Amino acid sequence: MPKLRPIHRALISVSHKEGLEPFARALAERSIEIVSTGGTRRALIAAGIEAKDISDLTGFPEMMDGRVKTLHPKVHGGLLAVRENPEHEAAMLAHGIAPIDLLVVNLYPFEETLAQGADFAECVENIDIGGPAMIRGAAKNFDSVAVVVEPEDYGLLLAELSEHNGATRLAFRRALAQKAYARTAAYDAGISNWLAAEIGEQAPSYRAFAGRRIETLRYGENPHQSAAFYALPERGPGIASARQLQGKQLSYNNVGDTDAAFDLVSEFDPARHAAVAIIKHANPCGVAQAATLADAYRLALRCDPVSAYGGIVAVNRKLDAETAQEIVKIFTEVIIAPEADEAAIGIIAAKQNLRLLVTGGLPDPRRDELTFRSVGGGFLVQSRDNAVVDDMDLRVVTARAPTAEERADLEFAFRVAKYVKSNAIVYAKDGATVGIGAGQMSRVDSSRIAAQKAEEAARAAGLTESLAKGSVVASDAFFPFPDGLLAAAEAGATAVIQPGGSLRDEDVIRAANEAGLAMVFTGVRHFRH
Repeated sequence: MPKLRPIHRALISVSHKEGLEPFARALAERSIEIVSTGGTRRALIAAGIEAKDISDLTGFPEMMDGRVKTLHPKVHGGLLAVRENPEHEAAMLAHGIAPIDLLVVNLYPFEETLAQGADFAECVENIDIGGPAMIRGAAKNFDSVAVVVEPEDYGLLLAELSEHNGATRLAFRRALAQKAYARTAAYDAGISNWLAAEIGEQAPSYRAFAGRRIETLRYGENPHQSAAFYALPERGPGIASARQLQGKQLSYNNVGDTDAAFDLVSEFDPARHAAVAIIKHANPCGVAQAATLADAYRLALRCDPVSAYGGIVAVNRKLDAETAQEIVKIFTEVIIAPEADEAAIGIIAAKQNLRLLVTGGLPDPRRDELTFRSVGGGFLVQSRDNAVVDDMDLRVVTARAPTAEERADLEFAFRVAKYVKSNAIVYAKDGATVGIGAGQMSRVDSSRIAAQKAEEAARAAGLTESLAKGSVVASDAFFPFPDGLLAAAEAGATAVIQPGGSLRDEDVIRAANEAGLAMVFTGVRHFRH
């Protein structure tokens, strides 16, 4: 038999008032005594729901601008007392402590306050102390107490009470307790990371990350792996805040690839160019900028039409009908855009499984945030690679300087190389990739693969000459030897952009001069593992 605990007294103290009135009214209709605090009690009284003031329970007034109101033995004793424990029951009787069977608390809106750009003092005032203390106490005593930390669970609790004649099951209370501890952990993680940033501590002794589940995924990278998608408190335009207009559920791999695609396309200012990125298995297989999205898509697709099949498409402007019509000509998994017009939505609707996501904007490529990944027994944390080629001091190191056209393509290619798995080589011409080599152990092999891709793309387009002829080439890291650069020159590249910094830079520069190449150094490396 489930261990049922009837609810006779509830303590309600909430910052978010949505759903409060019908929920509290349903409790009152069950003759459950309600004790409340400050603004919550005022809202209940205004709705005609009887609620005892917390001060009536504690015999102590709220003080210090509400900082001290629930931090009292009569509150925590009522939550923590072990029912049927003679010593605990005797202590409750001796000190006039009444049991609290239900705690309903959602915390001061610290995350929302921070997201709105509030100043330091306002953020501090929105750090909840009494709320987390009560939540943790009630959750610890899940054997007897139910704790609800979000309005979305009001309905679940009421359904539980209806099913069990005003009582809750132990399994139900345990599930609520698990969520309660996760909520306070996420809350504290946000505060600690904010304070670390405020004091300039880049590597604090303890680092915590926490997020809210967006959805449980069908599986992970492979069908035998479980997975879920969580959103961090810091919410800007991106995959975690996107609105899915249509299509089947996103997979684990879809989410990762779509994130990479949208980050890449955000490197291109929509006021200057329309840009399209096509991603497959976390690597770009075609990127282009043009006057229109449709033209940019056609150029991006030309780079590697075979790999684009089943890929992810990201655009940096409102998706229009012409572009949508081009995209649906081949099988595509996901389209992500800042916006989409009704005509484009209608075209995509004919493809039932094609996911369409809109974000309301583009992420800032210069944003300062942390990234993390798991390793055996731990995790790595680093600041995001937010270096943008527009901000770099490009230095010409060869006898020949690039032409204006070459320089524009060099900058374009280096933007793309930032999002290609290392070792990364990107050939580009006229604002479009024409060959991409990714993830090879040797930079020479990446260069050769990129050149091979350019030849294949030319054949697919019915051309007799490789698309790499007259292109420029970008490398995410320095060329340790001249061989990788010479492979690019052999493929037809006329200019090179790379970070520089090799012990053999002079040998590479000499080889570039002998081949008639223009070369610029960025001083910034873009490894992506």
